[in-house]
Amino acid sequence: MPYWQVHFLNARHALTGVMPEVRAAVAEAVALVAAHADLPDFDVVVRADENIPDWGVLAHSPAPGVVELALSPSRFDSALVVRRMVRALFLILRGDRPGYGRSLGEALVSEGLAGHFVQAVLGGRPDPWDATPLTAGVAKRAMTEWAWLDYDRTLWFEGRGNIRKWAGYGLAHRLVAEHLARSEGADVLSLAAVSAEALRPAMRRLSGADTDPVEAKDDDTPGQGGAAPVTS
Repeated sequence: MPYWQVHFLNARHALTGVMPEVRAAVAEAVALVAAHADLPDFDVVVRADENIPDWGVLAHSPAPGVVELALSPSRFDSALVVRRMVRALFLILRGDRPGYGRSLGEALVSEGLAGHFVQAVLGGRPDPWDATPLTAGVAKRAMTEWAWLDYDRTLWFEGRGNIRKWAGYGLAHRLVAEHLARSEGADVLSLAAVSAEALRPAMRRLSGADTDPVEAKDDDTPGQGGAAPVTS
């Protein structure tokens, strides 16, 4: 088992009422992930935020060995914290080698692998953002922008532009599924340290099957709710 610590940003006592439950949820997530992979040591920094929409919890890994967990104490749900933590812990696995990445292609690979890892560990359907249907032209655009280091994350993953909300997550999930379908014996854990370039042929195939772009509409997003993960 890895060595890990939870650090609460709790000077104003917003987290006091849920601290034991948070520790238990983090421990559960660690145990679930550790049954599949050898986790490196890491820290979890927890802060309160009552403005997180829908699920009321976000987790991301801003640096190797660090998870930042933001949650709404008034809407605390242990199962959702565990689910967020499992995704973030995969990015801890990937964080040391090769890292989350700086280009669009690297972000798509990291997010796609993280989403498939959640399913491998917890089962069930993909998270709502990972299940986002692809609109026409998105795969072609991603192929064009694959190596861009200055890609617009808010456009690709948050829907702030002319691409459907969460399109990056949906494309990332499809990308990894396409790669796994052509890689005999591979699974998501065996790809934890894979370079993004290894999945570029899968993106070419998705791009080749794409059609002319169609602008996304405001009501095009899936009805199933939840603030998408922020994991870069």
